[in-house]
Amino acid sequence: MVPGLKAVVFDWAGTMIDFGCRAPVVALCKVFENAGVPVSEAEARADMGKAKSDHIASILAAPRVRQAWTDRHGQAPGEAAVEELFAAVGPMMRTAAAECAELIPGAADVAGALRAAGVKIGSCTGYTREMMADILPRTAEQGYAPDMLVCAGETAVGRPSPLMLWRNLVELGVWPASACVKVDDAEVGIAEGLAAGTWTVGVAASGNGVGLSAAELAALDPADRAERIARARAGLEAAGAHVVIDTVADLPAALAQFRFG
Repeated sequence: MVPGLKAVVFDWAGTMIDFGCRAPVVALCKVFENAGVPVSEAEARADMGKAKSDHIASILAAPRVRQAWTDRHGQAPGEAAVEELFAAVGPMMRTAAAECAELIPGAADVAGALRAAGVKIGSCTGYTREMMADILPRTAEQGYAPDMLVCAGETAVGRPSPLMLWRNLVELGVWPASACVKVDDAEVGIAEGLAAGTWTVGVAASGNGVGLSAAELAALDPADRAERIARARAGLEAAGAHVVIDTVADLPAALAQFRFG
């Protein structure tokens, strides 16, 4: 492993589990549909990576959704609407997330190699602690149990602020941030890493930017598949990612490009 590397902090859905980041989309689309204001998958994905309450607020703030909510409910969506939808999405998210807790190929091997090299493994997520309750034992059974987990709502503000990432580093007892790496499939996660002062690695093929399961992605025409991955890669590069890889299995080669300390 690369000399000087002290910690790698991973995102969860789309990075280490849930190829295509499907669980949040399924739950969000369902809860908006139940509220009489259906949203598209693209609208549900637009602010992926934020804490789920912030994510819901961002969806409601989109002009089309805001107008549709106003037409359906007779008033513009406010804090009460956010709270109502967040309360409803919790159980749906927990069910969907647990069903999508399969590790992305290579995740356990990469984490194992890092740990064997003495590198600390942190993690943070837009899921709440309750939403993670059924995921953690399932990923542990598959060989992935990070040293630290920070969930949505456990810092004063979430991503793209650096607070969740900094809390990981504090609890892991590692510094400087320049000796650490944030790995994430969402632009807000890359922004989080940059704000925290870490190196950042974007994950394109398995994440929110492509939004397809491994089977769906493999079934595409090769040119279509390459184009979708290229679009996701471009978004992560535009967000400032130092390196962009297809999946977490490619992380060792990416780490070799950095000089830590």
